[in-house]
Amino acid sequence: MTHKERVIRALNHEETDRPPFQATFTPEFADRLRAEFHLPPMFTEPHHRTWYGYDLEILTGQDALQAGAGWVTNYYLKPEAYTDEWGVEWKIDPYTTPFGVGHYTNIAHNPLRDHDEAAMAYKAPDPTRPELYAHLERLVREYGQEYYIIGRVHGTIFETAWALRGLDTLMTDFYLNPELTNHLLDETYLYHKEVVCQMVRRGVDMIWLGDDMGAQDSLLIDPDLWREYFKPRMADIIRTAKAMNPQVKIAYHTDGCNYDIIPELIEIGLDVLNPIQTECMDPEILQEKYGDQLCFFGGVAVQSTLPQGTAEEIRREYQWLKNSIGKNGGWICAPTHHVQLDTPMENFFTLLETIGIEDKRKK
Repeated sequence: MTHKERVIRALNHEETDRPPFQATFTPEFADRLRAEFHLPPMFTEPHHRTWYGYDLEILTGQDALQAGAGWVTNYYLKPEAYTDEWGVEWKIDPYTTPFGVGHYTNIAHNPLRDHDEAAMAYKAPDPTRPELYAHLERLVREYGQEYYIIGRVHGTIFETAWALRGLDTLMTDFYLNPELTNHLLDETYLYHKEVVCQMVRRGVDMIWLGDDMGAQDSLLIDPDLWREYFKPRMADIIRTAKAMNPQVKIAYHTDGCNYDIIPELIEIGLDVLNPIQTECMDPEILQEKYGDQLCFFGGVAVQSTLPQGTAEEIRREYQWLKNSIGKNGGWICAPTHHVQLDTPMENFFTLLETIGIEDKRKK
């Protein structure tokens, strides 16, 4: 069974030798992981904007490889403050862990926050530039026969729009300025719709869309607002991708609690839900209600178990997930976010061992 076959069988709810596995790493955890494998230092970033070899993914037994295009790839773009091509200004915030100091990129300034006229006139960058997809083309060409290839298009509509306008301002725009809201959402949605089309033409197996719609115990917005502003746009992207290639799978990433919109995500053609944060949604409920209609991607908690748990707690969580969202297939095992710098290395390798992936570190 190749890595690709393992993913395809799982997504078809068929038996596999083990659940397929996929993970991404913050740059600092990637540095530690490279040292574990005695690899030379090399900057890697989790959204895979440029080519860097995928050696960590291969050595950790991953079955799906991913490359990104679109606004989300502006995270981790530079080690110092910068302004991206959308006009969003970013800052670098340090944080301390037992394993050293890490750095997050956070938004420092929303360029359209106080500028209604500029917001109404705003145009997204050009999504058809060939250089945006050079790394994806190489990934498909060099690894597409053996590995399942994912085109990552996070920040598809909502997150890109609020990065431009400011989350608080956009939240009020939903009610007070619907014309401006629709314009901004059209710019972000149409840009990423074209990104999706470009990726499907280049032969990806899955399109991974996403906007964080959930807070810890509810949606961030009223479900009726989601239905008005986001559902039809997301439906169009999914419909367009599947018209181009009926075999392509559509995953959707939304952190937090999303019970209110899952039935309608299924209605508009969603195949795979990510990241399944167990602090926010119960995997047993998800399996019972939607296991015959959806596949699940994620589940391994980076808020709690992976960084803070014991080896036994990691094994117990894995079995819980395998027996719930992994029941009868339909599960890609993955952490619910990038593996963070605060994660003990042995915890990560305990996860791999529990899945059934060989430890390839040189002893």
